[in-house]
Amino acid sequence: MTRIIALANQKGGCGKTTTCVNLGASLAVEGYSVLIIDLDPQANATIHLGIDIHKLNRSIYDVLIQGEVNVSSIILDTPLERLKIAPSHINLSGAEIELVNTIGRERVLKEAINPIRDVYDYILIDCPPSLGLLTLNGLTTADEVIIPLQTEFFALEGMDKLLKTIQIVKEKLNHNLKITAITPTLFSKNTRLAQEALKKIATHFKDTVTTTIIRRNVKLAEAPSHGLPITLYAPSSYGAVDYKRLAHEVIKR
Repeated sequence: MTRIIALANQKGGCGKTTTCVNLGASLAVEGYSVLIIDLDPQANATIHLGIDIHKLNRSIYDVLIQGEVNVSSIILDTPLERLKIAPSHINLSGAEIELVNTIGRERVLKEAINPIRDVYDYILIDCPPSLGLLTLNGLTTADEVIIPLQTEFFALEGMDKLLKTIQIVKEKLNHNLKITAITPTLFSKNTRLAQEALKKIATHFKDTVTTTIIRRNVKLAEAPSHGLPITLYAPSSYGAVDYKRLAHEVIKR
């Protein structure tokens, strides 16, 4: 059965897209078929996987706005055989305005992916850093949510609003939605601030927090500019090790 997981956090710079791409890549390396749906108008997941957005004929924007465009027609290969992506484009930045008067506007993505829902073992949705209509589509489509949370002083800022949004979606739009994991990211073990933030996250969210902590890593930061996931760019780096561990943990949850 396909697991559909939205990666969401309205706070930018928390490692959301990095986690989406590298978790997806790590699952693919483990032998699972994975589709990433890039719902972020910044298209960072698309770019991270080596795709030139300026050469795209179609993207997830066309699927959401032009109902006759089949999602399977936009799916592209990535450097990993088992990892595919439904790419984003800057055009998506106007999608929320264009969708606002659409009947069932929160369910457009869910209906669009129905034909491919059972094709993949995992579908990962990279939501934009906001709580707007695109994120609502991601949450309405998904069965699970993973929240990457940066280990910093303001780590919990905005979490109440995100959790409330997830609860509202669960009550009104998607009764099956659950938070599978909260994953600490960008962790620097040598800084007291990061240690304190990690302790606060663990105390606040308890068992929902993954045992895997994504450490701050230069290779992780470099990988997007090479158009590669960390599993291919630096397979022995801390980043690759951490995301492999996270993949194993997600598989078991």
